[in-house]
Amino acid sequence: EAALVVSGGGSVEAGESLRLSCTASRVTWDHIDQGWYRQAPGHECELVSTRRRDGHIWFAQSVKDRFAVSLDNAKNTIYLQMNELEPEDTAVYYCIPADLGTIASWPCDRLDTWGQGTAVTVSP
Repeated sequence: EAALVVSGGGSVEAGESLRLSCTASRVTWDHIDQGWYRQAPGHECELVSTRRRDGHIWFAQSVKDRFAVSLDNAKNTIYLQMNELEPEDTAVYYCIPADLGTIASWPCDRLDTWGQGTAVTVSP
């Protein structure tokens, strides 16, 4: 299994930005797909974005045009840039390294398989 460090969460006001980081130590992001999930209290988890190993990126409609994903090969880190944050973005965010098919059906109760997520709180 990949060892991941996810960081960058925090508390912000609506309209502000945050950048989450997902750094892997046992896999190389060019060789595996990746997904960002989030889970808000009392809600089912939601797949926010995926990055295919060839660089193709997908976003959920709820974040499209506000979020961006990038890869720093030198740091083996994938970033989730979150702009124009809304209170509805409040959740714990998790990074998942796996094939896209596996990512899409990832069970909500296993989001912390590779470690703790990072909490994002957006106040009105």
